[in-house]
Amino acid sequence: MAVRAAAAFGMSSNLTIASGEVQSCKRCGRELALGALECAQCQALVHAETLERLRGEADLLEAQGELLAARDRWLLALPLLPEASSQAKWIRERIRTLEESATAMAGREKNKRWAGRLAPLGGVAVILAKILKLKFLFSLVAFMGFYWALWGAKFGIGFAVLILIHEMGHFIDIKRRGLPAEMPVFLPGFGAYVKWQALGVSQETRAAVSLAGPLAGWFAAAVCAVVFFETGNGLWAALAWSGAWLNALNLIPVWVLDGGQAVLALSKVERLILLATSLAIWLAIGQTVFLLVAAGAVWRLFTKDSPPHSGFATTAYFVAVLGGLAVVMWLMPHQQGLGYR
Repeated sequence: MAVRAAAAFGMSSNLTIASGEVQSCKRCGRELALGALECAQCQALVHAETLERLRGEADLLEAQGELLAARDRWLLALPLLPEASSQAKWIRERIRTLEESATAMAGREKNKRWAGRLAPLGGVAVILAKILKLKFLFSLVAFMGFYWALWGAKFGIGFAVLILIHEMGHFIDIKRRGLPAEMPVFLPGFGAYVKWQALGVSQETRAAVSLAGPLAGWFAAAVCAVVFFETGNGLWAALAWSGAWLNALNLIPVWVLDGGQAVLALSKVERLILLATSLAIWLAIGQTVFLLVAAGAVWRLFTKDSPPHSGFATTAYFVAVLGGLAVVMWLMPHQQGLGYR
C-alpha cells in the first residue's frame, strides 16, 4: 500500500528517507545501521521529522474532509517506521478508520436531499456533541456519582473535581504543544486518562506531559488549602490533603503512573536525586506515600531503561512538584483526608 500511495502522489523522490543520508542518531549520536528506522541504542525514530510533517499534513487534510488524501499521507509514513512498532500499528488502524469514514461519507452524499432538509438539526447536533464531549461528560457524571455514594456529596464531588483538574493538566499541556488529544475519560473507582498521540515525541516531552497532571493537581490542592485557612472548614482541609496525597501517589515511578512515565527521561544519577529527595521528604513529614516514591526510585535504578543523556530540567520539575505536594500535606491537619463526610 505504501508504494501505491507514494506513486499516486509522486512524492517518493521528495521524502528525505534515503538510508545513505542518515549517518548518526540525532538524539544520542550513535552511528546508524544502513537503512535503520530507529536507533538501536536510544530507540529514537530516525525519520521523526518526516513523520511529524506527514502527521501534520494528514491532520490538516482530515480537518478539510479529504479523508482519502489523509489516508495516503499515513501510508507514506508506514515505511518509515519499524513494522512491529506501536506507532505503525496505530497508523494501520488510522488508515482503516479513514477508509471506513470515507466510504460512509460517500454513502451520505447519495442522500443529499434529505441531508439538506435535516442540515439545521444535524448542525446543532454536531455543535452540541463537540461542546459537550458526550463521552467525557457522561463518564465524569458517573465518576462524581460513584464518589458521592462512597463519601457523601460535598467531599465526593470535590474529590472528583480534583481528579478532573489533574487530567485537564495533562490535556492542556498536550494541546499547547500542538499535539492531538481527546478529552479525559473517567473510570469510576479506578481513575481517569487522557488519550493522545505521541508519534515522534521526545522522551523529555512525554515526561513533561506526565508531570503536568500532578502539577495541576498540586495547584488545586493548594487552592483548597488556602480556602481552609480562610474559612476553617474541615472539608477544604480534607480535599487539600487528599488531592496532594493522590497526586503524590501518582508520582511513584512504576507501571503506568505519571511518575513511571516521567522517570524514563531521568538518568541513573537523576534517579538517585529523586530517591534522596523522596526519602528526605518522608523523614521530614512522615507520610508513607513518599517512602513508596523512594521505593519506586530504588527499583528504577536497576531497570535498563535510563537514557544515555538527559537534561536536569525534568528532574527539577519532578522534584519541585513532589516538594509542593509535600508542603500541602504537611500544612493540613493529618486527621483530615479520605473518608471525610
